[in-house]
Amino acid sequence: MIDPASFLLFLSAALVIAGTPGPGIMFVAARTLAGGRREGLGCTLGTGIGGLVHVAAGAAGVSALVLASAEAFTALKLAGALYLVWIGIRIWREAGTVVRLPDAGLTPRRRSGFRDGIVVEALNPKTAAFFLAFIPQFVDPAGAVALQFVLLGTISVVLNTAVDALVVLWAARVRDGAARRPRLLRRLRKASAGAMVGLGLALAAARRPAT
Repeated sequence: MIDPASFLLFLSAALVIAGTPGPGIMFVAARTLAGGRREGLGCTLGTGIGGLVHVAAGAAGVSALVLASAEAFTALKLAGALYLVWIGIRIWREAGTVVRLPDAGLTPRRRSGFRDGIVVEALNPKTAAFFLAFIPQFVDPAGAVALQFVLLGTISVVLNTAVDALVVLWAARVRDGAARRPRLLRRLRKASAGAMVGLGLALAAARRPAT
């Protein structure tokens, strides 16, 4: 059983971490600026599912095995990095596409964002490293460790997803205003593409945590 004081400390820390701007927030903001609110929300839901994949893997011990293997870590991070770069290239090529207000191609865009969110987050070994470094600090070793890990990890994912959704709504308002100025919207989409490529390069350069 998780100690109430430890749980409150966990919630405080998780809220601070969720609200701290990082690659996840940049990712959903960039996708929203490029494709609109529904694409951004689909992407946010997808990253949430991808986060839960790491929670389940961490509870099962899979993430620890991946992080312990330099080859597995490298393969996973390069796959995620290449996917991010591919998304950036795709957005750049579509930057000049005419957009209807307030969004264009809502259903396909939402599905694309959802899929990309799952893949990018699930292939990010840094997320696995975060859960394995952060969650165990608040787990009672005398209790059901795996169950506690899943509970705390799920709460962390929900908080991150909620913050990402707020970022999406903000970015969508920016995009809707820019959509009345096609040149500005094109620049925003190209900036979003550059952000995707930058995130991919940053992931490719990530080092395996010391074991």
